[in-house]
Amino acid sequence: MKATNLGRHIFGLAAILFGSVTLFWHDFNGWQQIQALNLPHQAALADLTGMIEIFGGLAVQWPRTARVGAVTLGTLYFAFALFWVPRIIAEPHVYDRWGNFFEQFSQVAGALIVYSLFDRDDSKWSPQLARVGYTGFGICVVSFMLEQLFYLSATARYVPHWIPPGQMFWAVATTFAFGFAAIAMLSGHLSLLASRLLTAMIVGFGLLVWLPIVLANPHDINNWAGNAENLSIAGAAWIVADVLRLRAEARGDERNVRPAASVVAQTQ
Repeated sequence: MKATNLGRHIFGLAAILFGSVTLFWHDFNGWQQIQALNLPHQAALADLTGMIEIFGGLAVQWPRTARVGAVTLGTLYFAFALFWVPRIIAEPHVYDRWGNFFEQFSQVAGALIVYSLFDRDDSKWSPQLARVGYTGFGICVVSFMLEQLFYLSATARYVPHWIPPGQMFWAVATTFAFGFAAIAMLSGHLSLLASRLLTAMIVGFGLLVWLPIVLANPHDINNWAGNAENLSIAGAAWIVADVLRLRAEARGDERNVRPAASVVAQTQ
């Protein structure tokens, strides 16, 4: 198996950043779903969670420990996703609750694929886990589109004023881009190209939107949390692009990669 992918390194770096931010502030302000639970001893829990994220982010960097890191981060992000479920039940008509669930689950999907890539025992579960991760991420991209669509005006306000032709233009354009990427990835037509363009777009969000926000106000934990979250989702998208590239190279065809259960098997 060729496991020289860059996506997992970005994914792990984002976890290290998020964990470091949590340890620095000693609270959960970066995770709204946990903050809403009003848990006791939040400072101690925040420090523990930050250390777990840093451990997982470091473990993902090396092939021998990548599976341990993937399990650590995947479990943590899955717990974060589940914390949104009570709020979804309480306010099912508010899409923000659903959107936050899928933002967390997109990172779970990335962790599942990393785990599958580094299965040394060639377990029969690896292709299934890869398929769950791939399909799950594709569904999350649908949610990204819907979230921007439902909150289009709020999305437009994040676009820098200096980028022509205007904020609303780019809000609409990126919403369509999410939709086209979801269709391509879930249908399997031009999915490799779509995953690469999707990754580039999310990285662009980080460079043009989130990085200037944190530079303008580095004392706000939410600005750092937004950067880390965006970088983590970019890492997950990059992981999807990496595994599709590996499968395309195995087939000798980068034009069209179908999301089959053999994504991992084709790269081993």
